[in-house]
Amino acid sequence: MEEIEISSWITLDAIKKKSKVVETVGNLQTGHSMSVFCKIEDDYLELLYSDSAANYLRRYEDKDEFEVAIDERKEEDGETPFEEDHESEEDYEEPEEEEEEEFKIEDESDSY
Repeated sequence: MEEIEISSWITLDAIKKKSKVVETVGNLQTGHSMSVFCKIEDDYLELLYSDSAANYLRRYEDKDEFEVAIDERKEEDGETPFEEDHESEEDYEEPEEEEEEEFKIEDESDSY
């Protein structure tokens, strides 16, 4: 992976306009960064927009490295699907409730 710091969103927007966008991760309206994964000819790129740190252009060596980076950004941003426990409902047994003793209210008005 190669990485270049980009000072302007306008530069990132120009690159984005000329590329084929594959995936967008994050949102600048709800978070502090957004990664746009795109492809120009044989180059796999990540355009990282940030409102709190430097902006970057990252170039990945191949498609596999590119896809790993997409998964990493999704995980960092909380966009990965929730993995449920593989325990089925049949395996789960609710604890048995102990039988509660019944309390009886006695009329004590006659004993005074």
